[in-house]
Amino acid sequence: MPKAFPAEFRADVIAVARKGEVPLRQIAKDFGVSEACLHRWLKIADREDGVGRAATSVAAGGDVAAQLREAHKRIKLLEQEAEVMRRAVGYLSQGVNPK
Repeated sequence: MPKAFPAEFRADVIAVARKGEVPLRQIAKDFGVSEACLHRWLKIADREDGVGRAATSVAAGGDVAAQLREAHKRIKLLEQEAEVMRRAVGYLSQGVNPK
């Protein structure tokens, strides 16, 4: 089981990484953590702060991702409704005799 790093240590590493002066690979090496661990910490910190790393300069960056998720949910719901309607039409048309 890997050792757990204190919250203060993580906060320091995240603060240095967010400055963007040094590549993340070098920061991870300097602090003695894996690069994957550093990426995970940054992702968690961004989520907690409500900030997207790639969209820090764009104000609506997080909104775009949320809108995309909502659009996908809506599309899935509409596809399900269309399938229910197709099945209902098939069922109800069984008793109809065309002339």
